[in-house]
Amino acid sequence: MEIEPHPQIFDADESNFEELIIRGSEERVIVIDFWAPWCGPCKALTPILESQATKKNEHIEVVKVNVDENQGVASQLRVQSIPAVFAFSDGQPVDGFMGAKTEPEVEK
Repeated sequence: MEIEPHPQIFDADESNFEELIIRGSEERVIVIDFWAPWCGPCKALTPILESQATKKNEHIEVVKVNVDENQGVASQLRVQSIPAVFAFSDGQPVDGFMGAKTEPEVEK
């Protein structure tokens, strides 16, 4: 059984960051999830972000950025620890948090 990709969750890197996040946030809220494959709390946060994207599918998209492979993007936003999550709207960061959160915390 093949798992279908989630329509509101994308991977981004330094080459498409501006298009997916900056320009994309002009139409809807973009939630950026900075993560790494070795990060346990990141793995726990991913299903919560996916759940929120499903609930609010017309209003948000989740863009995942691997910090190990995209250190330039992470340093531009001053990511110092992961997981780190930022919400962008109209090309600007408007909210965010670092560290693991519960689903009710993320929903706020």
